[in-house]
Amino acid sequence: MTAPPPTPTRSGYVHPDGWNIWYEYFGDGSREAVVLLNGLAMSTKAWYGFLPQLLDEYDVLLYDYPGQGESSKPDLPYSITRIAAYLDAIMDELGIARIHSMGISYGGFIAIEHARQFHHRLHTLTLSGIILSREELFEQYEAISLRFYREGPERFDLYTEYMYEKIFGEPFVRRVTRPGLEPMRQRFKERYQNDLHCLIRLTEAQEEYFGELDARMPEYRAVTTPTLIMPGAQDRAIPLWAQKKMLDIFPNSRWLLVPEAGHVVYLERPELFFPALKAFMRAKSVAFEAPFPCAQVV
Repeated sequence: MTAPPPTPTRSGYVHPDGWNIWYEYFGDGSREAVVLLNGLAMSTKAWYGFLPQLLDEYDVLLYDYPGQGESSKPDLPYSITRIAAYLDAIMDELGIARIHSMGISYGGFIAIEHARQFHHRLHTLTLSGIILSREELFEQYEAISLRFYREGPERFDLYTEYMYEKIFGEPFVRRVTRPGLEPMRQRFKERYQNDLHCLIRLTEAQEEYFGELDARMPEYRAVTTPTLIMPGAQDRAIPLWAQKKMLDIFPNSRWLLVPEAGHVVYLERPELFFPALKAFMRAKSVAFEAPFPCAQVV
């Protein structure tokens, strides 16, 4: 029998920029809270299966960006800078002074931008599968993605096959098998095939992020929040050499490579990812004892 989905203690909308931004809070406010920041095609519900990994020690905050889940889906320009500021508005709504921030993939863009603007409101910052530098290969990947989105549902169907081939590591795919990935791919396709403008607008928002990198770099370097960079050793979406550049930007950072995982580390190796995340958050320091040896890349 399938367990019922978790029920948030508080949920609702904030209304920045005239839009409805949906949030869910799990906990009573007596403990420190961690925000799990959505990837590009996620929503708050995508995290539900992982909440038991955290709720024994922490409250959890989730929210949907514009174009996701229960939030507004206008066909207007989105801004990563503003999406990060929505988190600050939600924290004010809930009366949360400081939070642990965890962003993977697109959520890493939001986490970095929130840290740049509001690092005084962070206990820790955890990043995975993300970059903070201009890379030609990433810009080509972004252009290809936009082309698939803009050419309509038929091309989008092909793109979902390409994307699911790219984002997972070999051990996960072997374990789940290709037929096992198909329901995940179908859910992604069904969620967005009539709302492709949301994927387009979210992807286009990256242009602002990368376009402002040079001007904002002194502010990124001023983020002294303890920062854990925890990618998968088999990440093919964002190469490790590009992710590793963040160690030279954030002055109080640590590299912890998760073995036998691709781009979606929390999904592929939850038994390693979440214990490491919790150990880091408990310590509020990069000098914590990792619960597994750091993977070596050959």
